[in-house]
Amino acid sequence: MTIPTPIPDAVADFKAAQFPPAVRDAILVRADAERNLTLVPDTATREDVLAEIAWADKELATVPQRLGGDL
Repeated sequence: MTIPTPIPDAVADFKAAQFPPAVRDAILVRADAERNLTLVPDTATREDVLAEIAWADKELATVPQRLGGDL
């Protein structure tokens, strides 16, 4: 099991700037939906949050994990 190593904010910002705008939006939507998933009071709202996660996953699947990894 590996432990994630924290990275400086400047590095995270640079990495995020390399992604297309649609991917950045999907990352933010997914992160927000994951946070909201623990706060939803009813099943209907939970389904909406799960739909947002599914949309974000679909959007993120359209780009390679490592941009420029074939260099």
